[in-house]
Amino acid sequence: MELKEINTYGQEMVECLKLKTSPVAVKLIPKGEKVPEGIKKVDEAMRHCQLVDRVRRTGEEFYTLGEDQACKGGAGAMGLGALPPKVASGEFYYKGLKQFSSQEAAKRTIDMVPTLAPDSTEAVLYAPLEKTTFVPDVILVICNPKQVMLLTQAYMYKTGGRLETSFAGKQSLCSDGVVQTYKEGKIEVTVGCSGSRAYTEIADEEMTMGIPIDLLPDVAAGLKEICPK
Repeated sequence: MELKEINTYGQEMVECLKLKTSPVAVKLIPKGEKVPEGIKKVDEAMRHCQLVDRVRRTGEEFYTLGEDQACKGGAGAMGLGALPPKVASGEFYYKGLKQFSSQEAAKRTIDMVPTLAPDSTEAVLYAPLEKTTFVPDVILVICNPKQVMLLTQAYMYKTGGRLETSFAGKQSLCSDGVVQTYKEGKIEVTVGCSGSRAYTEIADEEMTMGIPIDLLPDVAAGLKEICPK
């Protein structure tokens, strides 16, 4: 898929859905591979969800290393290191956030969170889809439920079927949005998590869809047919 085509899909998505912010292109650079030339390194450490929210609002393009990811849970999920022990054990969600009845319940959930192998990722690239200079692995669209509905209908337009997704309200934009979409190669929808709701400007009425790059043409083609004129 050519970059020009990807950029056009991004612009059409913004126009068809009347998005207020850009869809965000995300690429995972495997360990040992180099970041493409011409892409700047982010200027401050931030959480993955904050980086996504920043890009969709500002239109910036940059890359991050593990040291630039302020949330080590999100970084670990994406293979930039490993999950912190208190996250992996469930202690953080049980004793820290008090979101479970027991540490065992918390760990049961964390054990089911999609992750990449520790230290398998060299860097993560971010850009607005309509201006990206790299071919992404995943596109994150943060939008309202009606726009998620339209994206779902667009994807279904050609072949039909149903959209099946999985989420737990934990590690939403990192694990659900990026890793699960990347590993399974299918569209995912996620409702956000405590971190992404607390540290970003994502509105209460917004949710996130992750789209693998291989399915972007089908979604874009469907949008042309079903978007309100």
